[in-house]
Amino acid sequence: MPKLPEMVKALLDPKAYPEAPQRVELVQTQMSFVFLTDTYVYKVKKPVNLGYLDYTTLEKRQFYCHREVELNRRLCPDVYLSVVPITQDKGNFLIEVQGEAIEYAVKMRRLPQEAMMDVLLTNNRVSSEMVTKVAQKLADFHHRAETNATISTFGNLDTITQNTEENFTQTEKYIGNTISRDKYQHIKDYTDSFTRQNAPLFQKRLVDGRIRDCHGDLHAAHICFTNDIYIYDCIEFNDRFRYCDVASEVAFLAMDLDHYQRADLSRSFVNAYVAQSQDKELLKLLNFYKCYRAYVRGKVESFMLDDPHISAEEKARTLANARSYFELAQSYT
Repeated sequence: MPKLPEMVKALLDPKAYPEAPQRVELVQTQMSFVFLTDTYVYKVKKPVNLGYLDYTTLEKRQFYCHREVELNRRLCPDVYLSVVPITQDKGNFLIEVQGEAIEYAVKMRRLPQEAMMDVLLTNNRVSSEMVTKVAQKLADFHHRAETNATISTFGNLDTITQNTEENFTQTEKYIGNTISRDKYQHIKDYTDSFTRQNAPLFQKRLVDGRIRDCHGDLHAAHICFTNDIYIYDCIEFNDRFRYCDVASEVAFLAMDLDHYQRADLSRSFVNAYVAQSQDKELLKLLNFYKCYRAYVRGKVESFMLDDPHISAEEKARTLANARSYFELAQSYT
């Protein structure tokens, strides 16, 4: 098992928490250590600079903790509770205790794991009615989401090209591992020719106000069905990944449903969104953005292979996942 930092090991002790939980579980992402107690979730940002995000100073981590709470309250108002300090007293690390903060955590109400959409999908417990409700909630969110002259510029061809080019540059090192040279070139050629040929359509979307401050990371693992539909864990660390065409956001979840081999639910979701939003034009961009989003997922999974804190077993799973997303990206071309 990879070596964990001292503070992380200390926060696995229930005594570090104000509510004295029965147990504490640790889940890791590339950018966070996530501590699950009986009732709450505490998310601590790793002091990393990944190029597209920079959490290297305590000040930055505190800033992005507050940003995370503020942005996620748009779709999850009663789940994101606060930003809490982590302090050290006589060698003990304590959460939410007065004193000089050596770290910060986002405190959330814990949602039931068994009600997450990715879990429900693997158990064949997601219906067309459920994805229709998600689509309606999302269309309403997009309708209210902020847009302005600055946000709209993120829909221009230069930014879209920057985003796609960044994908290809950042995945070059994984050619021959998670993606083959042929697949890489094929997807790149498709992307370049689609953006070139559809320049007027991208411009029209911008003029029509379809570029919004979205969620930015809308896949099945970020949706929970309980007494309400909770869509959580939006991107707070880089506005460029959140400011996008609503078509790109819809394509993200539609692609993920395809990844779970539920093309039927994917179609139901897209059709319900179009019916609610009256945005029929997004269908022209759907496969392009599905390809882009599947490629992003393949890239992010590939990045995880470089994380020193992740076990060999998890890396094997990550490798298979990355390859399957790149395969899916190619299928949309």
